[in-house]
Amino acid sequence: MTPVLVFDIETVPDIEGLRKLNDLGAELAAADVAEMAFQSRRQATGSDFLPLHLHRVVAISCVLRDKNDFRVWSLGTAEDSEAELIRRFFEGIDKYTPQLVSWNGGGFDLPVLHYRSLVHGIQARRYWEMGEDDREFKWNNYLSRYHTRHLDLMDLLALYQPRANAPLNDLARLMGLPGKLGMDGSQVWGAYQNGEIAAIRNYCETDVVNTYLVYLRFQLMRGVLSNEQYQHECKLVRATLGKSAEPHWQEFLGQWQ
Repeated sequence: MTPVLVFDIETVPDIEGLRKLNDLGAELAAADVAEMAFQSRRQATGSDFLPLHLHRVVAISCVLRDKNDFRVWSLGTAEDSEAELIRRFFEGIDKYTPQLVSWNGGGFDLPVLHYRSLVHGIQARRYWEMGEDDREFKWNNYLSRYHTRHLDLMDLLALYQPRANAPLNDLARLMGLPGKLGMDGSQVWGAYQNGEIAAIRNYCETDVVNTYLVYLRFQLMRGVLSNEQYQHECKLVRATLGKSAEPHWQEFLGQWQ
């Protein structure tokens, strides 16, 4: 069984990068640096969503399903640097060559990880394999939009048409799943400024389990899983989360219909 690795990242503005690119001194507070960037972006595009290379990764959460078990966790610790979190993510791919699954990973998560890996000089040899050393990767690699070694569920379900994209929160709730808990992406910067790293990591973890459960339903829809296998996989998730006393998992189970 090829391990399945579902992933999600959370980001905040890259304050030090913004200082460098805009020649801003250390005397300007981080919140003011970010607000200047947001205002400039709004004037240019009508949205304060920053370019992807100016996002700094503060959490990477994963679900891993292999032949032995199911588990969910956030990489590293709340104190680890961005570089350490990204290094751990790509080391896992180097070690296990998993099936990657995401929701909008091709449009956001992976490009952010590409740019930030360049900034920090992080190697990811297996991830960037395109067939030069392993011929199997010529026909199925992590980088091609139309290959399945990385399965971007949002992109595929929309048949690669941006106007057909659906929000994960909406689709999850329509399926009887909890959807987003605690916060949403627009609130991560505020939570980060308040030192709420643990809450951000918890939110990211619930998002990645929502994605995994949508993936299971997708596998049921396409006939990879039978009804019995699908129910077994859902029960495994419930049982695993039920062993945790963490409040975010108790809330998640309480809202999972």
